[in-house]
Amino acid sequence: MNQEVTTFIESINQPWQVEVCNQLRQMIHQSIPDVEERIQYKKPHFLKNGKYAAVITPSKDAVAFMIMNAAELELPKGQFDGPPERKWIKIREGQSPDYDMLSGLLVQASSTL
Repeated sequence: MNQEVTTFIESINQPWQVEVCNQLRQMIHQSIPDVEERIQYKKPHFLKNGKYAAVITPSKDAVAFMIMNAAELELPKGQFDGPPERKWIKIREGQSPDYDMLSGLLVQASSTL
């Protein structure tokens, strides 16, 4: 785990966002065992074999989780936004994301990286 990413997450001032970011980060590491993480463009990026796999983006009222290389994924209707090659879901306070579903999508999307 990258200390820069840890510091970034710990500096978020909404406790629920810190929790969601930490759970997403843990899920990413379980889904992609050799994932590399770094802060890029002022947010945590996760790479497999040097290629972008996922991005966590906290904002004022949500945490966006982006899956890269998503063109071949079959996504649940109405939950994801974005162009075919990258899709994101916005998680808001009080929502319980389906981490197992997100993990499965991430494994599938990153399998060709």
